[in-house]
Amino acid sequence: MSTTSNPNPIRVGLIADEPIRLAGLASIFEQCAQEGHVPLLPLPGTIEELLSVPTLEYLVLDLNSSSGGLRTLESIRRARPEIRLIVIGPPKNEKLILDAIMAGARAYLDSTAGPEVVRQAIEVVTCGSIWAPRPLLAKLIDRLLTVRDSTLTNADPHLTARERQVLELILMARSNREIAEKLGIEERTVKAHVSRLMRKTGADNRIELSIRALGRSMVPGTGFTERRRGERRQGADSSPLITSE
Repeated sequence: MSTTSNPNPIRVGLIADEPIRLAGLASIFEQCAQEGHVPLLPLPGTIEELLSVPTLEYLVLDLNSSSGGLRTLESIRRARPEIRLIVIGPPKNEKLILDAIMAGARAYLDSTAGPEVVRQAIEVVTCGSIWAPRPLLAKLIDRLLTVRDSTLTNADPHLTARERQVLELILMARSNREIAEKLGIEERTVKAHVSRLMRKTGADNRIELSIRALGRSMVPGTGFTERRRGERRQGADSSPLITSE
């Protein structure tokens, strides 16, 4: 495992029950930090050891080898809600992915992701953004459009016309920059609208905002669905969704 001369690297906890998987995660940090990124320092350990580190802000949780599964994630959130979680789990498990996102995961990667992708996702999260594959987000949104979760439905918050426009574009998996270009406004204005939308819905991140908005029918379902279908016919972008909060 490499060390860094930077006196203040970002510490990233690593949890995996299988030693070989833990070693594989730790090896990702041997790569030099990209230009403009703070060096990352891996801290392998048990949940108890890592949660006792007061300066720990980020945690990679491998659900593939964690005996506790989703319960481990939930226990971490209860004990240290400020920790930002990067979850690695099995692919094509929609319920697990949705539960992880709703529990506050800032990134979800399936077990087929290579070391470079995992490293990139970690750096994206440590920069204050969210990482999730566009196809996954689209699949979750489509599912929620047809099966709305009544447990998320309370009194609908009042949204301005502009906030509704921003929300619709968020649901189309658009970044702040893309939303700003589409609406002809500044990116900082988009960020302000997104912050207000999160406060109004009680969401912690953009993915949870999308889920809550769809669960509460806060967007015109028919028109939105047709636009999504049109995008798929044209070949929607399958690159990872990297969005600023």
